[in-house]
Formats: sequence, structure tokens, C-alpha cells
Amino acid sequence: MLSYLEQSLSADEKLVTIGRFHWFYDVQACLNLFWGFFFAAMIVVTAMNVEPYLPGKLTLLSQPLFVGDNWMDHLKKLHPIVKLMAVLIFLFGILRFAQMLVIKATTEIAVTTQRVIFKRGLVARYVGEMNINRIEGVSVAQSFWGRIFDFGSIIIRGMGVGEMFLPPISRPLIFRRAIEKAQSISEDRRDGN
Repeated sequence: MLSYLEQSLSADEKLVTIGRFHWFYDVQACLNLFWGFFFAAMIVVTAMNVEPYLPGKLTLLSQPLFVGDNWMDHLKKLHPIVKLMAVLIFLFGILRFAQMLVIKATTEIAVTTQRVIFKRGLVARYVGEMNINRIEGVSVAQSFWGRIFDFGSIIIRGMGVGEMFLPPISRPLIFRRAIEKAQSISEDRRDGN
């Protein structure tokens, strides 16, 4: 199956560069799994440790504890609402992880000799395109970590067509230079014709 980029290139259009997500994006996606598991475990551990100190009628258990119960028995006897909260928080981490990977897999960012292309979406699709000769300015936004690890967002301003905001990509300065290179190729073609 052809990508959107391959389908949309015209006969005289050449690819200059492709924007790629930085590995830091994958780390952020994996951290969603970690934090989901961490907070779910903290709910369970806190409920298990707080239970003995709660007043008589207030309990986090569905069954009474016995002297020989180990931590697994304690976990099984936790109130279903406590378990449900822990599972929901863990599921939220998994869903956020999956969402970020789907975004990464379905996003295409490229510079050709004629335009900048930004496509995202799996079922619903958003496509932003801007002709190279309509680009007025390109800004790069990098955070502290973006400067250290060489990733950042790109903002492309067009003449009369608004702005295009690209997600954080790897090596944004090289991507900006590719846009400048495409602009010079476009100007050379216009001057040569």
C-alpha cells in the first residue's frame, strides 16, 4: 500500500527530505505505560497499607484479613472499587501509549521541490500542504531537552494561507534548511523558465 506522500507526488516533483519523530517521542509513549503501572500499583499498595489504620466502619476490604494472609491474599480481598480504580489508571496508560504509537505510525511530514506536506490520521485524515513559493517564514521551537537531544517543533508561516504547525521532529534545523533548499530550487526553476 502506498503512503499518502507517494500517492500525492506529481511527475516533476522530487522529495527533498522527510521529517521523522525523534526517539524521545517513543520514550514519552513508554513513560505512559510506566506511569500507568506506577500509579495503579501505588493505589493498591496505599490501600493495603492504610487499611489497618482506618476506623471501624470504613474499610477498603471486601473480606476480613486473617493472620496468615500474604500480600496476594490481601490483594484479592481489596474492595472491588479500589481494584477498579487501579485497573482504570493502568488502562489509561496503555491507551495513551497506543494513541501515541498510532499518531507516529500515521503521520507523514515531508518537503518536496514544490511543497511542504503534513498528513496525520488513521481513519479521519488531516492533510496540510503549503506551496514552497508561498512560504514566508519558518520558525523552530526547541525546549531545553529539545536543544540537547536535537528535536523540536516547526512553525511554517505562509503568505495569505496562515500557519502550519508540525509536531516535534528529529533534527528540525536540517528540516528548515531543506525547506530553504526547496525554495531555492523553486526560484531557480522560475528564473530558468
